[in-house]
Amino acid sequence: MHFSDTYRGKRVLLTGHTGFKGSWLAEWLLSLGTEVTGLALEPNTQPAIFDELKLASRLDHHIGDIRDLGLVSRLVEKIQPHFVFHLAAQPLVRLSYAQPVDTFATNVMGTVNVMEAVRSAARPCTLLCISTDKCYDNREWVHSYREVDALGGHDPYSASKGAAEIAISSYRRSFFSGADTVVHLASARAGNVIGGGDWALDRIMPDCIRALARGESVAVRNKVATRPWQHVLEPLSGYLHLAASIHQAAEKKAPEFNPLCSAFNFGPALSSNRSVADVVNEALKHWPGTWEDKSDPHAVHEATLLNLATDKARHLLQWQPVWNFEQTVARTVEWYHQNHLNPAGAPTLTAQQITDFTAAATAAGLPWAT
Repeated sequence: MHFSDTYRGKRVLLTGHTGFKGSWLAEWLLSLGTEVTGLALEPNTQPAIFDELKLASRLDHHIGDIRDLGLVSRLVEKIQPHFVFHLAAQPLVRLSYAQPVDTFATNVMGTVNVMEAVRSAARPCTLLCISTDKCYDNREWVHSYREVDALGGHDPYSASKGAAEIAISSYRRSFFSGADTVVHLASARAGNVIGGGDWALDRIMPDCIRALARGESVAVRNKVATRPWQHVLEPLSGYLHLAASIHQAAEKKAPEFNPLCSAFNFGPALSSNRSVADVVNEALKHWPGTWEDKSDPHAVHEATLLNLATDKARHLLQWQPVWNFEQTVARTVEWYHQNHLNPAGAPTLTAQQITDFTAAATAAGLPWAT
């Protein structure tokens, strides 16, 4: 079933809606006819895709901190959401070294607050907490991480996401299990996401675009690091499909144990596991320029190898990626380049990419798009 049938007319609380992924998800949900309420801090980049898409005037927009349990609880009680997508987070590895307390408070206790607010409301709700591939205890090995592998993390960001996953598992088993539960909880872990409108610092694609727009050489600080690169619409399709599938199963009074109420990886094909240098070289095919190696032997630790296994999503959801590595980079650079030429065109450009992505998924016969 196409998930538009599930979301049309439903109330959705989206935390982190002012961020990069949150803005893309808000845009997609609005196109599905969903009533979207957003809770987040002010956009922390200039420019910000949230502003470029003019989302503040198109949804129920709330500025607030998920570390405030009372605020989150009051909002949940007010809107009584059918779905909660929890994306709000401190998402940067290098910033987590500078702000470890804030990182743990936001990523762990912020997640607990969202779950507690939904638990206290005690109304039917599908709750999806968005995590990251960095929640795994990274051993720098070549094989891909599965949902059952050990959680952990070297840096504060990764550790905070591992700790959040443990809290999610605890809430699911303690409060959201059994035949009489009205709240259905899952978590989703995605790899390195790229796409138009990400203006964050210390991310290779925004750094690349900023340099190219200024006519400067791109400074690359970790050229050999390998990541599972995917377009932002890939994991978002997984989030929407997973939450819709859980909701549909709940409506059908599925058995007491629902295997969908668990953790899921959403990553690209193995062929998209490429180095940072590969990403930059591919981007320069679409926006010509140069790059230079700015590796710092004294830089803080960041993982070198990190891949996700997506067998579970393939088998239980029939989910798979739509765009390959080359298409992912091409579509990302296309957004930035067209936006550079015409910043006012961001809403149309973003909506068109969602349409193109959905059409490609339909052509591939993916369940969520057909």
